[in-house]
Amino acid sequence: MMLHIPAVLTREQVTEFCRLLDQATWVDGKVTAGYQSARVKNNHQLAEGSPLARQLGHTIETALAQAPLFISAALPHKIVPPLFNRYGEGETFGNHVDNAIRKGNRHGEHLRTDLSCTLFLSDPDDYDGGELSVDDLYGTHSAKLPAGDLILYPSTSLHRVEPITRGVRVASFFWVQSMVRDDWQRTMLFNLDTTIQKLKRKTGDCDEVVALTSHYHNLLRLWAEV
Repeated sequence: MMLHIPAVLTREQVTEFCRLLDQATWVDGKVTAGYQSARVKNNHQLAEGSPLARQLGHTIETALAQAPLFISAALPHKIVPPLFNRYGEGETFGNHVDNAIRKGNRHGEHLRTDLSCTLFLSDPDDYDGGELSVDDLYGTHSAKLPAGDLILYPSTSLHRVEPITRGVRVASFFWVQSMVRDDWQRTMLFNLDTTIQKLKRKTGDCDEVVALTSHYHNLLRLWAEV
């Protein structure tokens, strides 16, 4: 499932992020790439674990905790601390699959990457190219979202960032270890939860809503790993 989650950050937050990142020192993006990814990666990143990265990452994690659509779709158990990248003209990231395991900075624990996230910090009109392209069984899907919006997709997907031909693209990226590792199971739970919420708005807590909610939680109990 590839899902667009709008307005994770407010316009004011995006403006402040961009002000701070404009003054930041960027390093070669290959520092966080695996062997294969490093061969096709050409961008810059904010130094992992830097005070600014931690500050902005904390703001993102706080916003995600208040984003019902993200919580429903990702069922997050752990989140790798957000990183930040910058693509200028001619920069790109070719076809790759994200590493299955990442090391979290805060406690040194290893996390399984079930879901990949890109939070756009530059508006689409600020640059040409730079689409996130994700390949799956149903073809290629591209995302180039408004600043503050997030795209969520399975980390098993082959994906790339198309070359920048004008301007600069700045984004945050990170990974989620879900309570439910299987993408199809997460998708079914998300669709069921979405249907329950729509039905609840129409009918309130009727017997059918209560029954479906019970079914949802029993499936979550069956599939979740915590």
